Amino acid sequence: MQANDLRKGTAIMFNKEIHMVEDFRHYTPGNKRGFVQATLRNVKTNRVLQYKFSSDEDVEQAPLIPKSVQFLYRDGDGFHFMDLEDYHSFMMLESSVGDAAHYLKENQELKIRFYEDSPIMIELPSSIVLKVVDSPPGVKGDSATNTLKPAKLETGYEVSVPLFVSEGDFVKIDTRSGEYIGRG
Repeated sequence: MQANDLRKGTAIMFNKEIHMVEDFRHYTPGNKRGFVQATLRNVKTNRVLQYKFSSDEDVEQAPLIPKSVQFLYRDGDGFHFMDLEDYHSFMMLESSVGDAAHYLKENQELKIRFYEDSPIMIELPSSIVLKVVDSPPGVKGDSATNTLKPAKLETGYEVSVPLFVSEGDFVKIDTRSGEYIGRG
């Protein structure tokens, strides 16, 4: 693939190691050659670096294999999963899980991408339905405007929701932005 094809979340081989594209921007300065400024995160070390690729430079995409897994539990060591093909369990560190930790429920089935038998990244659906476990009641009279209040979800994640959402309700959350979409 060419550097122009880089997108956020793409896994590439860079300096013989896997890096995730955290951010990218394409520049075309006047009459000069275009380039892509990319923010890359090393999957093993979590080190973040900036690199400037020529627009037509070849970039090797990392060969990641998706596997179906089940999230088992979280403890002080990390997040524990079970491979649904051969039923072996494995752990991912919190730094590798990242923001996906906000949306993981016990016994939830999802996909994780592997590189040479090592889990690299969690693939989440674009939205997920979670239960509200704690939310203060809305104040009467505040409904005239688009007022939001905090709500704690079953995974421990806090999100801003409309006043009519109450404890025990199910809400749909966008996993890309972490925002409330609607009732579940």
